[in-house]
Amino acid sequence: MTEKQNGRRFRKYFKEYKWSNVFAMIKNNRKTPEFCHDDFENKLVVITGATSGIGYLVAKKYASKGASLLCVNRNKEKSEILKQEIESEFKVPCNYFLADLSCMHDTHEVADKLVHLEQPIDVLIHNAGVYLTRHELTHDGIEKVLMVHYLSSFIMNYKLRTKLKLQKKSRIIIVNSEGHRFAAWGLRLDDLNWIKRRYSGLKSYGSAKLAQLLSMLIFAEDFKDSGVTINAMHPGAVKSETGKDNGKLYRWYKKNILDRMLKPASISAEAIYYLGVSKDIETINGKFFNLTTLEEPAPPALDVEIAKLLWNISLKMGKLN
Repeated sequence: MTEKQNGRRFRKYFKEYKWSNVFAMIKNNRKTPEFCHDDFENKLVVITGATSGIGYLVAKKYASKGASLLCVNRNKEKSEILKQEIESEFKVPCNYFLADLSCMHDTHEVADKLVHLEQPIDVLIHNAGVYLTRHELTHDGIEKVLMVHYLSSFIMNYKLRTKLKLQKKSRIIIVNSEGHRFAAWGLRLDDLNWIKRRYSGLKSYGSAKLAQLLSMLIFAEDFKDSGVTINAMHPGAVKSETGKDNGKLYRWYKKNILDRMLKPASISAEAIYYLGVSKDIETINGKFFNLTTLEEPAPPALDVEIAKLLWNISLKMGKLN
């Protein structure tokens, strides 16, 4: 199997890495996000994973500016609590669809519900995520981190293309990560489910985030001149709920060491609001932001040839053929 066929192109990417991009990333990590003070009344915002962490704060930020919310969550009880809190505090509608985005059936079902909404979707925020230290396959035989981070968002974006283009205006925001750089030499297209290799939580997470960026290249081209934009962002080094499904040792490390070095997740919410609402970036499409600063991702995330191969594989994995 050639480098192109399996997605890992060491020689190509090695030549494309630049120290200037590494220094830019470090500098950007210290910046605070741009703020948008515009209201967003009578607009519909769809958010995945909104009952905790970054998603919860994003929901409150958009609601505080008058937006109606449609949240895609796993837990009914938490969704009801969120609904009551948002509607009581901000006097805006907060509805929800229940879906486990690690489940193929649930993902397709919620995507179809979104497609058939009569109201336009003004902003779609892919926030749901998971970080695992042990290899886990879903009931559909797909590596769980890949399914939750990448394939679920791919399925929703793919099914929503026609609706969003008919609207002539919409923004898709992918909550991505500088962690895509963990997949430094590209994806293993022949082993996306981590069957042939020793599993690594960091590398699995990085691969899923890299896959998001690669599919974004194709979606961005499809949305060109339609009024629909799709962009990805690193939410900053902030406290989140990621990793809560891991063992006691990791949870202790996260609570007592990792979280103490991180910033509050409110800066992520401000950045995601800016990216969804600000007129300054309404025509920017297919780009990666560190919070609200444009940044060049790692070379594997810019490889259109691999993006096209991944696209075809994703159609099959996502049962979209």
